[in-house]
Amino acid sequence: MTRDEILALPSMPAGNPSYPRGPYRFIDREYFVVVYESDPAAIRHMVPEPLEPDGSNQVFYEWINMPDSTGFGSYHESGVVIPCTYQGEAVNYTCMMFLNDEPPISAGREIWGFPKRWGEPQLSVHMDTLTGTLHYAGERVAMGTMAYKHQNLITDSSKRNEALKKTQVNLKLIPDVTGGPAIAQLVAYNLTGIDVKFSFGGPARLHLVPHVNAPVADLPVVKMVGGRHFKADLTLPYGRVLHDYLASAVPPGTPKRKPAA
Repeated sequence: MTRDEILALPSMPAGNPSYPRGPYRFIDREYFVVVYESDPAAIRHMVPEPLEPDGSNQVFYEWINMPDSTGFGSYHESGVVIPCTYQGEAVNYTCMMFLNDEPPISAGREIWGFPKRWGEPQLSVHMDTLTGTLHYAGERVAMGTMAYKHQNLITDSSKRNEALKKTQVNLKLIPDVTGGPAIAQLVAYNLTGIDVKFSFGGPARLHLVPHVNAPVADLPVVKMVGGRHFKADLTLPYGRVLHDYLASAVPPGTPKRKPAA
């Protein structure tokens, strides 16, 4: 295998790459988002500087069903998102994620720094109830329920895609072969090609169970706000670096150390 062949590979392993090159298109991507208020100290502990919690004390617990995803196939996902600000801009910080498909776990961690681990999430409709569950290591650690399609949230069709246009931020951490950090960055991205097909709100409930390897309950439910249920086509493009922790470790103006003779 030549150098050019190696550099042309989209991902590892070389003989059978985990995922192709992007961008990645999602069709009929279905979201169930439970919005709740949590403990501000717990939120602050989860949010990496220089991000700041937005002061609402809100947390978004999400389930996502992705039946048609370029290069990734069909899978379910569940995780925690915290609304924050970065230099005055409102952003969403993705705190932890669990999903049941290897290619998007690998691609998500390696490209954008998505905090993905293996889990068993499920999103489905049971009679009049939208239901999301998350199991980890055989135990249920989260369950969300929402009344099915009670309130249509698309009152202005020109604004139906606005919520998904918000900047999303991840903390990307990849170790070096020495064990030290090779990459330590805040990474941002913005979804494109968004087409929201429906969006409903309604009453919702969320139950979180403490678990050492799926610590979603570390952001406890203090007060319920409500639920959102929507479906969209969208494209996940490549991202950009907002903040490089390794570069910022050296104060500006510090002269470079000369190599030893």
